Amino acid sequence: MRDLRIVFMGTPDFAVATLKALVKNKYNIVGVITAPDKPAGRGRKINKSAVKHYAEEEGLTILQPTNLKHPDFLEKLKALHANLQIVVAFRMLPKVVWQMPEYGTFNLHASLLPNYRGAAPINWAIINGETRTGVSTFFIDEKIDTGAMILQESIRIDDMDNAGSLHDKLMLLGSELVIKTVSIIKSGHIETTPQIDSSDIKTAYKLNKDNCKINWNDSLIHIYNKIRGLSPYPAAWCTLINGNDELDIKIYEVEKEKTEHILKAGTVLSSKNEFKVAVSNGFIIVKQIKLPGKRTMDIKSLLNGYSIEDNAKVL
Repeated sequence: MRDLRIVFMGTPDFAVATLKALVKNKYNIVGVITAPDKPAGRGRKINKSAVKHYAEEEGLTILQPTNLKHPDFLEKLKALHANLQIVVAFRMLPKVVWQMPEYGTFNLHASLLPNYRGAAPINWAIINGETRTGVSTFFIDEKIDTGAMILQESIRIDDMDNAGSLHDKLMLLGSELVIKTVSIIKSGHIETTPQIDSSDIKTAYKLNKDNCKINWNDSLIHIYNKIRGLSPYPAAWCTLINGNDELDIKIYEVEKEKTEHILKAGTVLSSKNEFKVAVSNGFIIVKQIKLPGKRTMDIKSLLNGYSIEDNAKVL
């Protein structure tokens, strides 16, 4: 059995679950690398990463480099004498970092690789209407999410899942997979499988304002999947034309109603308790929404204080 000295690299909540699992299983964590503290919110209060909060509670050694190639950071990293590095939801590593430990550097990725390599695998799996996704561990190489696979575990995507609920499921599944992966590396009997590229591999593109905009001419199921795949973050959006108002709104929760009608796509129908949008083969019933400068609210709360005109539409 190998005597492991582990450096863990991660930043958000998704990574904390794995670090907790490693600590719980009494692995020797000799260092934690996470993002630098930064100002956040209106008060510009200094904000620590979720990983740093937990690492401080456990009294772990923490490094917060701004430049992963800086000689000072590299010296501090070498001084930890790690022989294994684990990466969960961190940034791309330079070769000088990932090739440093004797037993390699492996990454946890929230997809069934080689599909959904990239920045937003959880979101795109739902947006694209997948019924299954999962988590993968692989050794890091020069490219993004292409290294030799170690282990993989799949999970069903329920019709009611959104990006938030699926994130939480994969966070726990991923922490369990990392423990299995570390156990195999510790034993010294590790086998890997190369990722096979093909023309039909799906990519988890970085999310931006353009690809988060709702196209109301799309099909009912595609719009439904897009909204839940972007909820709660960063949220699907569109422009509401309501009388003299032209507002960019975010939509967080919807239901779908498949039915025939003759309304133009984007037509808004509203009553005292309902706000729904006509699409090609039914209606998207909006349940939770956010107007500019307002808090996120359920649709009844919105309609109590905001009137929808008869000719309202969304673009």
